[in-house]
This record gives sequence, C-alpha cells and structure tokens, in this order.
Amino acid sequence: MDKRQLWERYRRYLCSIPALGLRVDVSRMLFDDDLFERLAAPMEQALTAMDALERGAIANPDEQRMVGHYWLRDPQRAPRPEIADEIHTTLSRIKQFAADVHAGTLHPERADGFYVLLVIGIGGSALGPEFVADALGTSDDSLLVRFIDNTDPDGIDRVLTELEEELPHTLTIVISKSGTTPETRNGMLEVAAAYERAGLSFARHAVAITSAGSKLDQLARAQGWLGIFPMWDWVGGRTSELSAVGLLPAALQGIDIDALLAGARECDAATRPHDLRANPAALLAALWHHAGGGRGNRNLVVLPYADRLVLFSRYLQQLIMESLGKQFDRRGNTVYQGLTVYGNKGSTDQHAFIQQLREGRNDFFVTFIEVLHQRASSSIMIDEAVTSGDYLHGFLHGTRAALFDNDRPSLTITIPRVDARRVGALIALFERTVGLYAELIGINAYHQPGVEAGKKAAGAILDLQRRVLAHLGGRRGEALTAEQAAAALNTDDVEAVFHLLEHLAANPDHGITRTEAHPLPDARFRAH
Repeated sequence: MDKRQLWERYRRYLCSIPALGLRVDVSRMLFDDDLFERLAAPMEQALTAMDALERGAIANPDEQRMVGHYWLRDPQRAPRPEIADEIHTTLSRIKQFAADVHAGTLHPERADGFYVLLVIGIGGSALGPEFVADALGTSDDSLLVRFIDNTDPDGIDRVLTELEEELPHTLTIVISKSGTTPETRNGMLEVAAAYERAGLSFARHAVAITSAGSKLDQLARAQGWLGIFPMWDWVGGRTSELSAVGLLPAALQGIDIDALLAGARECDAATRPHDLRANPAALLAALWHHAGGGRGNRNLVVLPYADRLVLFSRYLQQLIMESLGKQFDRRGNTVYQGLTVYGNKGSTDQHAFIQQLREGRNDFFVTFIEVLHQRASSSIMIDEAVTSGDYLHGFLHGTRAALFDNDRPSLTITIPRVDARRVGALIALFERTVGLYAELIGINAYHQPGVEAGKKAAGAILDLQRRVLAHLGGRRGEALTAEQAAAALNTDDVEAVFHLLEHLAANPDHGITRTEAHPLPDARFRAH
C-alpha cells in the first residue's frame, strides 16, 4: 500500500468527536472494506442492549443488579428519580466536603489543616483514583495524594514511613463496598494503628466510601468518622471512578471534577448513536473483535505517548480483563473468553518490548494514544528545528509506520491535551467499548466470578494456617516437617502446608522458626 493509499484509508476510516477533539484512527488495523457490513447486525444488537442497560435493565443477573455508571455523569438518565437525587446529593456533598477541607473549616485533631490525602483501596477502588491522580496532579495540588492498594506489609510501611511526620495533617479515605475486602480492611487497621502510635485519633482523620449498612459503614458511624459517602450496588468497582470512589479523592486533590464528568458525558453522547462507523466506541469494539477473531486471540498493547497517562494501561487492564475474562457465555457454554492487556508508555518502550512487537510474535494489536499539546511554554531546540516533544511525536508515528510495514496492526486515539475533560472522555470511551464488545461475544461484562473464587481460595489458605499454628503450638519446641504437619492435620495438601511454614518462619509475628540442619523442602519447623 503506497503513501497515497494510506492517506485515503486514513480519511475514510477516521472517527472523531469534534467537541472533545478526540479522534480514533483504525486505518492501520488490516481489515477489508466489508468488515463493517459483516458486523452491522451484531453491532446493532449490541447497541440496543446498551440502550436497555442505560434504561435500567438487569445487566448483572447473578446479583440481580442494574449497571448504572452512565448515570453518574448524566443523572437525568437514571431510571428512577430517587437514584438521580442520590447522585446529585452525593456530588454536592463531595464538593462541600472538599471545600471545607481546603478552607480549613474541616481540620485534623491537632493541626490547622489537612495537607496530605491517603487513599486505601484495592482494584477499582484504587486503580481509577491512582490513574486520575497521576494524570491530572500538579505541584499546586491542594493535597498531596498517596495510596495503599495492597496488603503487603513492606509496601504499607514505605507509605507510612514517608507520611510519618505528616500524619497529623493526613486525611485518610477508606474505600470498600462491602467493608470486608481483606486488603482494604488490613490497610485500614495498619493505618489506624499508626495514628494510635502517634497519639492521634484515627476517627478524627478518616472518611469512608462504602455501601449503606456495610461493616465499614457501621464502624465509621460508631466511631464518628469525618464523613461517609455512598457506593451503590448498581456501580461496579471497575466502573466506579466517576462515583464518590474517584470524585472525592480528585476533588480533595484539587482536580476539576465537573470537567471529568462533562468529558465522560460528552463521550457517552457520542458513543450512543447506532452508526458503527460514526460511533468511536462501536468502532473500537468492532476492531477488537476483528483483531482477535472474536476470541481475544491477540493481546491489546496500550501505548500512551505521554508520561501523565503511564497508569492508563493498568487501569484498562482491570476494566477490560475483569469484564471480558469469562469461562462461560450468557447461555452457559464454556467459551474461555478474554482480552489480555499490557503496556507502559512511549517512547520508553522504544527501548523495551517494541523489538518483539516489530519482529517477534504477531499476536497483538497496539493502541497508541497521542497527545497533541505537550507543554504550556515554548521548548528549547534539542537539535536544529527539533524539540524534545518533536522527538516524542516522531517516535510515535515512526513506530506506528514500522509496525504497519511488517503487517503488525495498530490503532491510534488522539486527544488535544491531558486535562480533566479528556481523561473523563477516555474513561467513558473504554467503558462503552468494553460493554459493546462483551455483547458482540455474548458474555456478561458486569460480574466477576473468578475474583470471588480467588477470595474463597485465599480464605481456605488462612484457615489452614490457623490449624498449622494451633498444631505447632500444641507441640511447642518439637521440630516437624511439612509432611509430618500435614499428616497430623489430615490434609493431603502438603505443598500448601510447606509454603505456610516457610512464610511463618520468615516473619517474626507467630514465633515459628526453621531448623538449619535440613535443606528445603525437608526442613523442620517449630513453635517457640
């Protein structure tokens, strides 16, 4: 294909949202001209299903729940007036709470104001807020934002050590729909203990975002926390960024949350029409389907050429993989669907995995994200008539051309700048794309049975740990191998017992040690 043909193909297949300056270019995705005709009927069904979802249809049949993240940025579309009222009320409360914190009207126990924000969450309760905080944060932020998003003691200690001097000025948000999510609960208890060690009341520095009546809700009310904001059952974690989950941290940071919501609302409006070629989300879903044969046979590599979007691939990883990675379709057939997502940023990956993309396994398609406006002020000339931003632009389009020249597909999303309105639009664009693609392949994008299975398995491991500790405690001082301990506990999962014993001996918490006389895995362990 010569350069003129490429230009004509670009013009023919370019899709844009002029009001947002957002463009989707699929011309390098290696498809035939009849693709859209072949997908017209199934896409029409997918768009009709999306219309029903927005009107309040039960979209999560496992839990008999509606799926209403679209209402968060356009409450008048909610199927019931009380839902719209809750959205409006919550948004007003978020703005007022942030204003009170910024003004010092709401202040910590022993200081004149809050200057640091610590967010504790996991999955959708952390990935969205982290992405937005990093994408839109500046040196002028109202509060410095930090996150605890795991139950790793070393990771928790790193954050708490960094905040040790600032703890009296730190506002902590705990985010958990159920209030029982182990990672979030553990982080909360660790942080509460840190406040206590500093002689501070955790409750005087804490805010909860949770569902009404949850254990976290009950705890926050009983202890008199500074605030409680709602998580609704019709908003899933991975689509919760434009609820209180993401809006409260963003507002406290000083981000324009009205612009976030406006961008998402404008993108929603542009991705509702039943015109595959003119609807950017439908276009993306169609090309995802084409690229992977409707089976996810190609990985999606996300390459934003902007440092501010470096966390976007992590955010999309959950949104896409948790939504689409399903063993069964809607009819109960075993299908093993999914779409694997990875990425980092350009041009960093010119020196990382681009080599494989260009010449190795042809099992992927790239989504480039181009940001036109790169710096507010003028740049120096690194070379004659060339700035550092010119290099970045050159690397993006050079990589795009190099991949296409070797029959490697890619598409490009262009935005004018990274600001709150465009970040909101990107979130909405991919939320809609995921929903439409799920309809095309016949799976439910709004439940996550695999995640629940993992939680149950983790619970079983912890139950076994309690039994191991009780057994070693009852034979204090006696050294036992994993096989001996497993036999005594009447379990054939010797490997699990071994890994538990090794973990317990590596940490001082439970008084378990390993003898040095025997090599692994035949080592002996005892309680002291």
